[in-house]
Amino acid sequence: MHAKSPGGLIFPAIVFIGLILFSLSGFIGTIFSQNDFHPSAPPAEHTRKLSDLFPASIQQWKMIIEKYAERYQLDPNLIAAVMLQESGGDPQIISSSGAVGLMQVMPRDGIAASFYCGAIACFTNRPTIKDLSEPEFNVDFGSRMLSNLIKKEGSVRQALFHYGPFDTGYGYADTVLSLYEHYQ
Repeated sequence: MHAKSPGGLIFPAIVFIGLILFSLSGFIGTIFSQNDFHPSAPPAEHTRKLSDLFPASIQQWKMIIEKYAERYQLDPNLIAAVMLQESGGDPQIISSSGAVGLMQVMPRDGIAASFYCGAIACFTNRPTIKDLSEPEFNVDFGSRMLSNLIKKEGSVRQALFHYGPFDTGYGYADTVLSLYEHYQ
């Protein structure tokens, strides 16, 4: 029996290791694709569109939602879930606390002008009621605000906690996330 030279074993060893790594890559890819999903991540090609399951009151804003979802790297279904919870798709709604429009953004004027955070008004850097009453401006501003909160807070749930009303705790975040899951 002749012994093989060490050089003669290199190619079969490389092929064997390559096959093992190829097999493991599929397994590892499956694990990460299931656990790494995040509504703020750029959506996969097939989810860049608003789900048809949302009601007509939200579907009417589909083009605007998808435009700002792409611009701010958000899932359009997350924006739609916030909109459904906040306004039900009514662009003219103003809450009892003064939040305005589709995404219910607090303006710098109106009732919101009387809210103070320490010694200064809380919403001085916000647009006016008039600006926020325009649907496209409202979705743009609200989506940008949500995207920035996700980046700052590190999670969608924590961002929604800060986006929603101050007195609701995580109830608001959990409601929006439930709507998000329901309408997928």
